[in-house]
Amino acid sequence: MGNIHTVGPNEALVVSGACCSRAHKTFVSTGGWAWAWWLVTDVQSIKLEIMTLNPRCEKVETSEGVPVTVTGVAQCKVMVEKELLTTACEQFLGRSQKHIENVILQTLDGHLRAILGTLTIEAIFQDRDQFATLVREVASPDVGRMGIEIISFTIKDVFDNVNYLNSLGRTQTACVKRDADIGVAQAERDAGIREAECDKAKMDARFYADTKIADISGNWK
Repeated sequence: MGNIHTVGPNEALVVSGACCSRAHKTFVSTGGWAWAWWLVTDVQSIKLEIMTLNPRCEKVETSEGVPVTVTGVAQCKVMVEKELLTTACEQFLGRSQKHIENVILQTLDGHLRAILGTLTIEAIFQDRDQFATLVREVASPDVGRMGIEIISFTIKDVFDNVNYLNSLGRTQTACVKRDADIGVAQAERDAGIREAECDKAKMDARFYADTKIADISGNWK
């Protein structure tokens, strides 16, 4: 005798044991049902829901030796393709959700830490999207071999404890203000030059007109 087991669309049902053929020792059903014999089969399930993880690397030195702390947000899930789902079951079946998340999180942390050491703090801070894309591209093959997919990865925050970013921001602000002051001064100078040129042209025209009038007056006399 046996029972019918069902799961929702957010789970995969895994039946293993004597009920399965020799070629396929495990039967996996996603969001469906399966028959399991008493005593000779084992029935388990694995979650297919999205896992939200928050990788965080503290005081990791960049390529310039500046220690920074970076936090991110990753959306991951078990892949449902048969072969990859089987791989995920081999890795995580019977494990708690917390254990699965911790394994993925440690993998992301390792890649995040490694990439931080190859970039400047300016590159990290100014182009977070490119940095996040790089982390996702590098980490995806490793978590993929566990049957996990990284749906999205974003950088949430970047900061340091030595005020390097604040100093960089003040420097950039000062440069912008300096360039603006120089631009205003140059514009005022150019306006003054143009005004002087216009005054000179006006005076030349008046002198020419006065000279003509004087010549004509002389001829009449």
